[in-house]
Amino acid sequence: MSLVSPLNKVLGLGSAKGGTEHWWVQRISAIALVPLGLWLIVALAGLPAFDYGSVTTWVAGPLNSILLILLILTMTYHSYLGVQVVVEDYVRGAAKTVTLIASSLAHLFLGCAGIYCVLRIGFGA
Repeated sequence: MSLVSPLNKVLGLGSAKGGTEHWWVQRISAIALVPLGLWLIVALAGLPAFDYGSVTTWVAGPLNSILLILLILTMTYHSYLGVQVVVEDYVRGAAKTVTLIASSLAHLFLGCAGIYCVLRIGFGA
């Protein structure tokens, strides 16, 4: 017989109260990806050629650079949120923490690399 009440057994095991916010942020980022993705498809379809010079000239445009950076930021954040949910649901133990940290660093690296590339082309370096 245990002297611990049923309430004390479950305290700390329930919701972390962040699920709803996480769900909303993931949906909002998905909604933001729709116009950005459509813009990218239409803009790339309107290019006269897909050679290096045409694409770098297109990326160097101020509006295109800004929209590409927004697309990269939104896409990497949305991907990070999705991977986080999968890891939290299916990975257990110490591997969960290691995987979440590795995922965070990988998404941060990919986002920074993408933004660096757009800025480098945009500033003509």
